[in-house]
Amino acid sequence: MVLTGGRLLADHAARAQDGDAPARTGKTIPLADNVGSVTGYPLPRFVSLRSDIVYVRAGPGMRYPVKWVYQRRNYPLEVIQEFDTWRKIRDSDGEEGWVHQSLLSGNRHVLIAGKAPVTILKKPEPDARPVAQMEPGVVAKLNECADNWCDVSASGYHGWVLKTSLWGVYEREESE
Repeated sequence: MVLTGGRLLADHAARAQDGDAPARTGKTIPLADNVGSVTGYPLPRFVSLRSDIVYVRAGPGMRYPVKWVYQRRNYPLEVIQEFDTWRKIRDSDGEEGWVHQSLLSGNRHVLIAGKAPVTILKKPEPDARPVAQMEPGVVAKLNECADNWCDVSASGYHGWVLKTSLWGVYEREESE
């Protein structure tokens, strides 16, 4: 379950599909004081890639050159700015670029962070039964968060992990 594919340099055109609205399943407590000028959604906010191939551009439009290509559906990104139908994103490495909103999804996913495997637990308790180990770079579905814990699932495994082990969720973020 190690992430493969990341960024790949290329210069091909992107193909659009639809929306970067927050997921409709469960509400998230907004943390941002800022909202997007186009959508009215909080800035910054986390989203995921809708497609297996997503071209990241140097600016908000097709006329700008492609900086790199993501090759991983559901990969989490942070939206930090909006312009028309384009979103400026930041990835877990701090790299920034522009992606068409149709290639982003509000369905939340997270990245297992750090350099060592993370133990996924049956309950949100430090002494709970281990369910699985996930390697750094694994992309997992974010189901919910409460206190310092998040419920995630990947490759048929489901359980709880400390927020500090994840990239793609804010420290104070909780599901209602």
